[in-house]
Amino acid sequence: MLEINKEFIKKFQINKDRKDFEVIFRYYAPRIKSLLIKGGADSAQAEDIMHDTMINVWEKLHMYNSEKGSFSSWIFTIARNNRIDLLRKKSSKPYTDIYEIEIASEKDNGQDIAEQKSLSQQVKNAINLLPSKQKKVIELSFMNDMTQDEIASKLDIPIGTVKSRMRLAYQKMKDNLKEITV
Repeated sequence: MLEINKEFIKKFQINKDRKDFEVIFRYYAPRIKSLLIKGGADSAQAEDIMHDTMINVWEKLHMYNSEKGSFSSWIFTIARNNRIDLLRKKSSKPYTDIYEIEIASEKDNGQDIAEQKSLSQQVKNAINLLPSKQKKVIELSFMNDMTQDEIASKLDIPIGTVKSRMRLAYQKMKDNLKEITV
């Protein structure tokens, strides 16, 4: 078997000899197929992509530039791009007429509004059941949109105290909400 090197590729670009292409095909085809299978393609898919790649190599050989990278890299890039193209074609969704699409109203219905008000009231009740120090950090955090560092500074307490009060408050609120919603 002939060695595939820069001189061989240059000669092939000039002459475009079928025997030289056969050498390239025998060398690269199994490697491309193997790479595609390792990348998740099934055997039939890998075979199709490999054949498309080799056809691209034959048709686009004049575009190969050894100064931009190796011949192997060029071929494997073509294979990768062919696989991406195939995946794009397979993943495209079928056409759906716009008149067949049902779009939900963006306006809340009465039941949704009532449920939101009820939930909001339940959360307020759960906050009101908290000890005052825990309630204060929750209010500063969520109603005043303050960070834990800002809360620690405002209340003149360590950041760890803020964190533990928030953690305890979350747990009590969770327990209180279970009792309220049951």
